[in-house]
Amino acid sequence: MRITLGVTGGVAAYKAAELVRLLQQDGFTVQVVMTRGAREFITPLTFAALSGQKVITDLFGDSSGSDANLESAIEHIAVAQRTDLLLVAPATADILAKFARGIADDFLTTLYLASTAPVVMAPAMNVNMWNHAATQENVARLRARGVTIVDPAEGYLACGMTGAGRLAGQAEIVAAVREVLKADRDLAGETVLVTAGPTCEDLDPVRYLTNRSSGKMGFAVAEAAARRGAKVILVSGPVSLETPAGVERIDVRTAKEMYFAVLDRVGGVSIAVLAAAVADYRPVEQHAEKIKKSDAALTISLEPTTDILADIAKNKGQKIVVGFAAETERVAENARKKLSAKNADLIVANDVTAEGAGFDQDTNIVTLFSRDGRDLALPKLNKSEVAQRILDEVVRLRGLLHETTSVKRSGA
Repeated sequence: MRITLGVTGGVAAYKAAELVRLLQQDGFTVQVVMTRGAREFITPLTFAALSGQKVITDLFGDSSGSDANLESAIEHIAVAQRTDLLLVAPATADILAKFARGIADDFLTTLYLASTAPVVMAPAMNVNMWNHAATQENVARLRARGVTIVDPAEGYLACGMTGAGRLAGQAEIVAAVREVLKADRDLAGETVLVTAGPTCEDLDPVRYLTNRSSGKMGFAVAEAAARRGAKVILVSGPVSLETPAGVERIDVRTAKEMYFAVLDRVGGVSIAVLAAAVADYRPVEQHAEKIKKSDAALTISLEPTTDILADIAKNKGQKIVVGFAAETERVAENARKKLSAKNADLIVANDVTAEGAGFDQDTNIVTLFSRDGRDLALPKLNKSEVAQRILDEVVRLRGLLHETTSVKRSGA
């Protein structure tokens, strides 16, 4: 989901940088719009670097140069159409007044009038300005119009006074955004099983075979699914990640343990997202004692592990089953083969040799290959955003499945 963050001219403008990071951790894509006053406190470059998005500062671009064109003149309409929520933090007394009175004299105020998305505003100003009858009248008018106001906190202010006027905490602002968007809990009533992380296949008491998976992608999917209203069961290999809020976690070590943990729980789920990097092979023999080094060559015999994705998808019924493909060559070809061979509904594939897409990174570059022939290539995104896009595709496929089932039942 996409949030437009309006930053206005107050001392608290610097706090909006941290707000960008927190919103991204929640899986939101954030585009920043800055007023002229905001640029006196913090630079557009800061927000561009944090958000990875263009920062908009003027309604008509640079009127003295080539930016003064039709595209920049109507950009507020394009931004308004693609935003899911407009957040203004900090919101000055000036911007509250302009929003309340319908004044459109810069990009942010024009965007507000052009957008039908929900609006959240977090005011920050001097205590007397906040308490002034004009400001309170504007706040009341905005609330009556459906705007969510995150009241300022009390405390010591930059002006030296004490009282209400400090920008609310970033966590409180993010919570307000979540609350406003909770109507988009499109996985409510679903039970989602997610696998994550590597498995470890023991060779002897001190050595094992594993891979470089960090579990970040699977954990991001689990967290995103929970935020979208699903009951989430997370089966994880050995990782050092905190359990997402509201998620049931089962820790396993080996591919065999993961297989049985999934098998025991998959019967009651409607969506399975198998993001774990499960070992394809394990040692045939697990030595009870440490293998001693010698001058002789050492040969280790390996046997294949059970294919969890294939087994679950084989008898999936009405489940949506998602698999992952970490490739180093012919990504599209291998992903499509896996999609067909495993009977999956969606394969999330990436080239792990590409910069920004490998193991143990906070970003990923993936293409989503769906069973209905749709290939969706995503740019480099943080893994929280990738998780949301994966779930968007799952919701779309679930809708197609329900439509097909309804048609069959009606005999059409």
